[in-house]
Amino acid sequence: MEYEVVTLEEKRIVGFCQRTGNDKEDMGNVIGGLWQKWSQVNDVQGRKNKKYIGLYTDYVGMEYDTTVGCEVEKSTLIPEGMTEKIIPAGKYAKFVLHGDVVKTVQQAWEDIWKMNLERTFTGDFEEYQEGEDMENMEIYIYVAIK
Repeated sequence: MEYEVVTLEEKRIVGFCQRTGNDKEDMGNVIGGLWQKWSQVNDVQGRKNKKYIGLYTDYVGMEYDTTVGCEVEKSTLIPEGMTEKIIPAGKYAKFVLHGDVVKTVQQAWEDIWKMNLERTFTGDFEEYQEGEDMENMEIYIYVAIK
């Protein structure tokens, strides 16, 4: 898989969070459930753009927190029932995908986990670009690297 190395500024994310891991049998249900819950949200005050974020943080071995939400302004109050997470500033491997929001992303992560990247595990995320076509979406995956 091809990628480019980019430097990102810190991003503040609010959304719904749950712990899971690659070796958990219910991982797909947990992540899918977070996306389903997010789909019920009409809007978030202070939202920076119309993109959606799937964020993976607080890695311990193969377990991590998954947060589904959006980027917000620094001054935005955290909506009730949601969690705040920070994507740290730093270097990231950026993968550009086009396709189905489930199948394409699952395959990309399978490939990324097999790659020899010098990962920092400080915060990896999917950034779903604006659009409604879930079978042909533009998606960026950012993997934190050294």
